[in-house]
Amino acid sequence: MSLRVMAQKLLHGVLLLRQLGTSRCLLPIRFLSVRGPGQALCMGCQCTSAGGFIGRQGYKQLQVACVRRSLGTTTTNTREPFSNSSVGLHRDSGPHFHLTQLHGPTVEEEEAFQQRLQGCSSSRQVFSLLHCVGIMSDTMAAAALHRVADLEQAGNCLKNPAVLEKDTIRALCFQLEQESRRLTDAGLASALLACTRLFLDPWSTLMVRLVSESQERLDRGVMTVVQLCTLGQAMVAIEGPNCVMLEQAMEQIQKQEPAQWSLAELVAVYRFLQSAVFQNGKYQDLLNAMHAHALTVSSRLNPTAVSVLLNALVTLNQTQAMPLVINLCKQAVRHVPHFTDDELTGVLGALMHFGHSDHYFVDAMEKYVPTMTFTSHPETVTQVIQFFSSRNILSPTVLDAVAESFVYRADDFSTTQVAKHIMVLGKLGYLPPNAGTVFRKVENILHSHFSHFQPQSLLNLLHSCTLVERFPVNFVSKVFKSYFLQQLQEDGNRVDRYVLAQLTQLYMTMKLECPFYEGPRLPPKYQVKSFLLPGRSLETPVDLHLYNSVKTGLVNLLGARHYFGSKVLTSNCYTLDVEIKLDEEGFVLPASHVDEVCKRIAVCIDGRKRFTVNKRQLLGKEAIKQRHLRLLGYEVVQIPFYEFEKLQNQASVVEYLHKKIFPHSYRLSW
Repeated sequence: MSLRVMAQKLLHGVLLLRQLGTSRCLLPIRFLSVRGPGQALCMGCQCTSAGGFIGRQGYKQLQVACVRRSLGTTTTNTREPFSNSSVGLHRDSGPHFHLTQLHGPTVEEEEAFQQRLQGCSSSRQVFSLLHCVGIMSDTMAAAALHRVADLEQAGNCLKNPAVLEKDTIRALCFQLEQESRRLTDAGLASALLACTRLFLDPWSTLMVRLVSESQERLDRGVMTVVQLCTLGQAMVAIEGPNCVMLEQAMEQIQKQEPAQWSLAELVAVYRFLQSAVFQNGKYQDLLNAMHAHALTVSSRLNPTAVSVLLNALVTLNQTQAMPLVINLCKQAVRHVPHFTDDELTGVLGALMHFGHSDHYFVDAMEKYVPTMTFTSHPETVTQVIQFFSSRNILSPTVLDAVAESFVYRADDFSTTQVAKHIMVLGKLGYLPPNAGTVFRKVENILHSHFSHFQPQSLLNLLHSCTLVERFPVNFVSKVFKSYFLQQLQEDGNRVDRYVLAQLTQLYMTMKLECPFYEGPRLPPKYQVKSFLLPGRSLETPVDLHLYNSVKTGLVNLLGARHYFGSKVLTSNCYTLDVEIKLDEEGFVLPASHVDEVCKRIAVCIDGRKRFTVNKRQLLGKEAIKQRHLRLLGYEVVQIPFYEFEKLQNQASVVEYLHKKIFPHSYRLSW
């Protein structure tokens, strides 16, 4: 039975009841009805059922359950109601609102109301504002419900479900229910979407009437593109992406020409398609036309629109739309100081997803970040430094500002966010000026919240500390215990090889750099043989072009190819780009020699990917590798790309390698 047919039957039953003399008792604006074992729940009992709320995922299941019960099927529901009181509202109770389209508020009055509404920081303030407004338009009423949803939503539920029991909400919903046929198309669609965001029961009288009225107007084809998108978002929340009304709305949208859309219409369709998340390239032709139009109007997009479009491109996996991503990034430069926290978080997440940034955007962020670290949401601050980390951009301006605020705001951050802060420092190999204070704060957090960290997050934190030569010995000993190691095995599966590599390097660090460590050993089954792994790795593979150039120079320097080894895996898990062996007199031995080796030289051919992109500083994982090789007895010779690329000819290459590798010996001629 379709939602439309059931809605019409329910509405017919309501009208019949009122004709029989029950009109003086108002049907309640009901939120999710719940029942105890043995109590039947059907549409006929909506007038007396208790209040409740439901997540978006529960809408579809609830509809199926109601149909089954109407066919005589009994089920058991063990969900507990948050309130046992009736939510019925009588004509003489609660505040009254008058929704009108005749002699209604002026445009200026509506704009003033919207501004005051956005200034409300709690539902109580929203209710107080509504009590000051006797007459309002339906769009104002819907906006008030949306604002309550903004303030009360927490994932797939409300932080305070009791807010739905307030007389102000009841009275407002009652007016929307009674005036459903006289609502404007914009007010109707917006009100329906607001109700889904408040998790109202889709089978309540209010919701059924709004859906039924929306269906009638959809059939008449009178809705604008923006209104169709708003309605579509509401239906996605109620029934999911396979809803018939959703398909009908999309058919009407597709009849429009994207090139003729206004900015508001373009943004609305992107937001709508993002909420529906159509799979298998559905509506890709429409999206391509939208991308082309967006490129022509991107210079006129406001901060919200830029954020919406970038996030939609991520959700819809529009990897082929890189020209639009690049253009939106350019537009984001001038909007950086004007983004809200959520918008900036979304923009940075999208740029990380597509692996894009430009130096103008980075410059704008460097100017803005020091002004926001103490006031922005912790997730936004975390996203900022993750963006710089993902692009390997070492910005002391940004990292110092974040480190300074971290000391004062660390208690506001979740354990995952704390770990991400330290992971950025570790990856970029950077210590801020207040590093001592930062790591003392981290130590305090570990002492007080150790059990709150997820195993992988904790390992990331401790491993990152060692990359910048901070050694959390007391906490590492807990990591090597069997209980923690078992927690790393998700769902009984084997531990990821990258995680094993982290554990191995962490244990090696304790042995090499903390000789006083006397804690548990890492069992051999959790140790890897090589840190060079496909995909994520604790070592950066050598740049082949740079390696080949150095190899040619070494052959000319040493006289033959067999006098040095390439990509040598050591017994300590590190891979050497080039290894040269010397005897006790300093003569070069063939690479195959095992005996009589007195000295080993590890030549690190460091290409661009081993450094931060804007400064000549090794990444944390490369710095710890060279540090460990020295502790293992190797003489480490670094051949950085920025020195080698300056060499003009083969003779200068040989001379350069000779001075680097054998600075105290004379050059021999072959």
